[in-house]
Amino acid sequence: MPAVPASKVWVTGLTVGAIAVVAALAVQADKGAKPEATSVRPSATASASPSAGATKPAATAVPDDSGTGRRIVYSLGEKRVWLVDASDAARRTFAVWPGTVSPDPGDYTVGTRSGDPITGSDGVEIEHVVYFAAKSGKNIAFSNAVDGSSPPPPPAGTQTGGIRMKKADGSALWTFGETGTTVVVVK
Repeated sequence: MPAVPASKVWVTGLTVGAIAVVAALAVQADKGAKPEATSVRPSATASASPSAGATKPAATAVPDDSGTGRRIVYSLGEKRVWLVDASDAARRTFAVWPGTVSPDPGDYTVGTRSGDPITGSDGVEIEHVVYFAAKSGKNIAFSNAVDGSSPPPPPAGTQTGGIRMKKADGSALWTFGETGTTVVVVK
């Protein structure tokens, strides 16, 4: 059998390596391209993940009726939040678990914030609490569980004003939602 020149072995090795890199990048790109499902309120029979439930593509466009400028937009119907910069571009959007008491549609302002862990009305330790409204005697605020968990379904008749999110989203909202930041609630 004739010997294979070293240059052909080298070129073949480079080709195989390049194909492996392209395949790995394609797999990573495919993982990032899968649509995220919109959130559903956890129930006793449903998964407690904000991506569980209906599998329609994530809403990424900032709602048309949400004003202009730097703001936090919260959609009651989509159960979703957008962090919108001064140029009206969404910097981040994510699904949330709303409490049982929802704010009325309208414009609000971030008033009080609590960065230290506290106990939520559902008994879960929460952090990154950003208060912006009150209704029916309940403060309404964005927050995340310290341990990253989703909120348990509340007992029947319990009123909670927390709008819970994943830990990374809570950290992003905390950084974005300084005191005085506009919060726009849409249907």
